[in-house]
Amino acid sequence: MDIERRKKKREKLFWVLMTCNTCAIATYFCKYIYKEPCMTSNQTGEDWMNDVLNGHYIRCINAFRMESSVFRQLCEELHLTYGLEPSKKMTVVEKVGIFIYTLALGISNREVAERFQRSGETISRAFHEVLEAISGRSRAYMGLARDIIKPKDRSFSDIPSQIEHDSRYMPYFKDAIGCIDGTHIDACIPEAEQLRYRGRKGIPTFNVMATCDFDMCFTFISVGWEGSAHDTRIFLHALHTPELNFPKPPEGKYYLVDKGYPDRKGYLVPYPKTRYHKDEYQHEPPTNEKEAFNRSHSSLRSCIERSFGVLKKRWKILRQMPQFSINTQIDVIMATFALHNYIRKSSTNDLMFSMLDNNPDYMPNEEIPDVADYRSSETSRETSKEMDLVRDGIANQIWSRT
Repeated sequence: MDIERRKKKREKLFWVLMTCNTCAIATYFCKYIYKEPCMTSNQTGEDWMNDVLNGHYIRCINAFRMESSVFRQLCEELHLTYGLEPSKKMTVVEKVGIFIYTLALGISNREVAERFQRSGETISRAFHEVLEAISGRSRAYMGLARDIIKPKDRSFSDIPSQIEHDSRYMPYFKDAIGCIDGTHIDACIPEAEQLRYRGRKGIPTFNVMATCDFDMCFTFISVGWEGSAHDTRIFLHALHTPELNFPKPPEGKYYLVDKGYPDRKGYLVPYPKTRYHKDEYQHEPPTNEKEAFNRSHSSLRSCIERSFGVLKKRWKILRQMPQFSINTQIDVIMATFALHNYIRKSSTNDLMFSMLDNNPDYMPNEEIPDVADYRSSETSRETSKEMDLVRDGIANQIWSRT
């Protein structure tokens, strides 16, 4: 009886093992050997891109936020200058299309995969290849961002045309070389690390400091700081870190900054405890030289707020960042700034920039400046006597001609 029982147990164990092995083999076959096609649309991603790039110009602007000619030029430069290569089954144009489409609409990998009829893995690989070509991270090539986010002339020898040909600012601000300000960009941060990234609005953000010229091109950015970091701390770090290559103002030149930045040589702040933003002068004009100065300072410095506004309006990913690693999110932000400059420098008919050029007082609603109460603000920091003299001289000039 014992022999019979053991024999039946062995037979039962044999069939159990056979069943398990068969299930394992079937699962492996279905997952790795036989795959039912998923992306079966007759219009491939490449076909769709060719249709958009050769169709009505608005279609390309809606999908890629730039004109077709600018998009093709960008693809060529990323290939020839920054080492972006095609693969066996994907052209450089489609790779760049995947990347720009993701930035423009701020959509998920799955949605981009459906649009381009590619697997999620292929979409992710193409996205990161283009991101590396622009950011320059982990590459032998310098990235596009490093070549395009910089001043046209580091000596700042010429008077900006936006000042030289505008009687509101010339000759008062002829020595101004640009503006400095910060902006908060949404971050996707693991819950355990969110506290230090929470800014004034209580949500995780990156605090990005930037300088821009009066043509609304960014000339420097400091990316990656937590939303809780103070503007002054970021500014001083940029100033005292040689590796960042911050474009410091030459002797006699200065940046326009708001009251959140240190009042020191080369950085011109408005008068404290005095009306500042243009909106505050709509119904009551300046009544003294300090108010006249602050109104002009605010008007000229608004170029960086307008630049931030059009940046966020163009690239929706900055308002709904996907679940990338923190380093990837930083590179994405850097890429949007680089593409902002690229479009500004390459296109004379860009719709967003044309709207700003034709409407000097228009402010994109994505970056409305905070109306700070300059009249009641207090400052305990030491002020720059030299910049105070510069400010007083400009204020007297403006007031004498009012």
